[in-house]
Amino acid sequence: MKRINEYKKLFGIEKEIDLKVLKKSYRDLVKEWHPDKFQEGDSKREEAEVNSRKIIDGYHFLVSIAPETKAANLEAYTETITNSGIADYHHKGLLLEITFMDGSTYEYFGVTKQVYIKMVNSNTVNRFAKRMIYPKYTYRQSKKQLQEA
Repeated sequence: MKRINEYKKLFGIEKEIDLKVLKKSYRDLVKEWHPDKFQEGDSKREEAEVNSRKIIDGYHFLVSIAPETKAANLEAYTETITNSGIADYHHKGLLLEITFMDGSTYEYFGVTKQVYIKMVNSNTVNRFAKRMIYPKYTYRQSKKQLQEA
């Protein structure tokens, strides 16, 4: 959740992510912080390179969790969580990454350690995830899967 809020703050997004507003904000920030805008050897150039990478990462991240993106991919996501079992899962901080039997991987944000422990200790991990993880947490398809496609 911290990552989501940090990127929303960077792009000046208060509530729900609107792709049109996000795109305009992204373009404005890229124009402001593009490294080619600064001369070679200028100290601002290094700062611009770091900020430029952060802006690009933030844009792609927010696009992946935007309601329009979720709506476009809802059928495939529903198919995966309904018909594919969980092949593997990892928890770090508040991020739960679940890899399904069909090869797709999704990240769930804000999953506490207590919820993760309950999931691990449940008799049927898949059933627990269907009831307690999938409907309650913000998710996105993992970068790993997106890069392979």
